[in-house]
Amino acid sequence: MKIYAEAYGCAANMADSEIALGILKSRGHELVSNPHEADALIIFTCVVKKPTSDRMIYRISRLSELEKKLIVAGCMVPGEPEKIKRFAPRAIMIHPRAITMIHEAVEKDKSFYSEHGSIKLGFPRIRRSPIIAIIPVSEGCSWRRCSFCIVARTRGSHISYPMNAILMEASKALEEGVKEIWLTSQDMGGYGIESGRSLLPELINEVSDLSGLYLVRIGMMNPLYINPILEKLAQAYLKPRIFKFLHLPVQSGSDKVLRDMMRGYSVSLFKKIVKHMRSKIPGLTLSTDIIVGYPTEDEEDFEETIRLIEEVKPDMMNISRYFPRPRTSAEKLKPLDPKIVKKRSRILSEIAREIALKSSERWIGWSGIALIDEIGERGEAIARNQSYRPIVIDKPGKELYGKFVEVEVEDARPYCLLARFKKIADHEETAAALGLELAFNRA
Repeated sequence: MKIYAEAYGCAANMADSEIALGILKSRGHELVSNPHEADALIIFTCVVKKPTSDRMIYRISRLSELEKKLIVAGCMVPGEPEKIKRFAPRAIMIHPRAITMIHEAVEKDKSFYSEHGSIKLGFPRIRRSPIIAIIPVSEGCSWRRCSFCIVARTRGSHISYPMNAILMEASKALEEGVKEIWLTSQDMGGYGIESGRSLLPELINEVSDLSGLYLVRIGMMNPLYINPILEKLAQAYLKPRIFKFLHLPVQSGSDKVLRDMMRGYSVSLFKKIVKHMRSKIPGLTLSTDIIVGYPTEDEEDFEETIRLIEEVKPDMMNISRYFPRPRTSAEKLKPLDPKIVKKRSRILSEIAREIALKSSERWIGWSGIALIDEIGERGEAIARNQSYRPIVIDKPGKELYGKFVEVEVEDARPYCLLARFKKIADHEETAAALGLELAFNRA
């Protein structure tokens, strides 16, 4: 059977799509890039934000018009199944936690509306990028209290995957030529929390001690679980193969709003974590998330968010306007005037852009090793250095993709650096630049 697929949303959803397509190809199905050529269409959906959900419905409607077998996977299945049925009544649906049963959905027209299947490790993959391995380390959210969040319900009950299974997945990926590993979950801070505390530092240490030249990106973590492991986490981040990149969502600079959101932490805890990690990790890139216009956010709350951002100065910010999500407790709250929310979003975006530009400008003149892990829309090479800074290079990406190169940063933009290509780095140069001289010689 010829299969066409589209995937949207977070890294965990991308991993689901890779696993699903790997399973289908291993069973003899053919993957095609044109939906008109396919016998079956699969869409891996995201519903974390209303605008994204609206886009999913548009794509489901368009795919449904082709009158082919349509499989809807991803978070919309448990999150907004009634919408799927309204716009594609004949669609086959598969829960994110049942994605390893994708062959039954395709071959037997069987829907899976609830959790089913096994740990998502050890399966064949069709990687979106041949040099990037997206490895889920857990599934579901262990906190499950946030008033605005639909993900706790869509991804199911929390489970951390065995560390040895994660290490086997990472080792296999490296043997297949992967250069960059993304450890991902709904909340990396909750990894191993079933034991009584987060085991994230131990996981980072184990994954970073495998052999070879590669780098590891750690996914988003809730501040809630970080405080008890803060010193161990900072030490783990100092491992040479770990990207010095911390994605720590704060969501609001107002303790009142954080309580209303039921986030479980305070602004002071967020600042404590940032201060400690920055003091221990040179070149740390801090990314955070902000929700603007939560229903209980007044002008003073918004000003507190601005003050926090101007004090902490995150290198990257993801700013989202609040939209109610179905069957969340915040859905019942009276929303703010959309004009107010739009204005606040614009103000914060301008501040974030100014901070990001100043942060980027500090890298002008830097020279060092970076990994080409992306090809831009115009075919240009995009690299990441150890601080996970995007670096646009004046060379075609196709010929350098997957290589470690030496570059010199000559200019900066708010969300990327502009660099001159110097040369392709050999293994010894790369190992030395990453601080892996001994580890590389033993490998």
